[in-house]
Amino acid sequence: MTCRCRHGHGPSRRAVLGLIAAAAVAPLAACDDGPQTGPGAIHWDRDVCELCRMMISDPHFVAQVRGGPKRKLYVFDDIGCAINWLNDQPWAGDAETEIWVADHASTRDKVAWLDAREAWFTPGPASPMAYNYAAGTEKTDTALRFEDLTGRILSNAPNHICPVPGSQDRRQERAS
Repeated sequence: MTCRCRHGHGPSRRAVLGLIAAAAVAPLAACDDGPQTGPGAIHWDRDVCELCRMMISDPHFVAQVRGGPKRKLYVFDDIGCAINWLNDQPWAGDAETEIWVADHASTRDKVAWLDAREAWFTPGPASPMAYNYAAGTEKTDTALRFEDLTGRILSNAPNHICPVPGSQDRRQERAS
């Protein structure tokens, strides 16, 4: 790059610094963390549950939470794990916190995401971490709303498979 001025000088310091700044910022602009709202894509058998660290493989029970200062997306293999984990987050009650759960009829090819606060949860089907609640849009005689499900899961303490963050492992507590 040569100067086109009549003095025949090279590029100005300002031009060089501008190019360096542009080169430094360009890769950062290409780094996209994705949308800051809504559920994200699941990478089956690669993503792991934020609480129990089990691989996400069952499309019938997968859940996601988006929240916190950076609106980060967290994935869970079971709504029970999501509820226990979220209960330990200081931003859990923020209005901007989103909780998504897969409709029980979902498949790996097509996950039907439901707002967990609007879904109905039916007890019964075996779920990955044995909380055993399936989400759907239909109310049944035994279905619970999210608030009731949260109360039931938190009052029963975590199951034997999935301890609450910061607590002792339930298997150790029962052995005592």
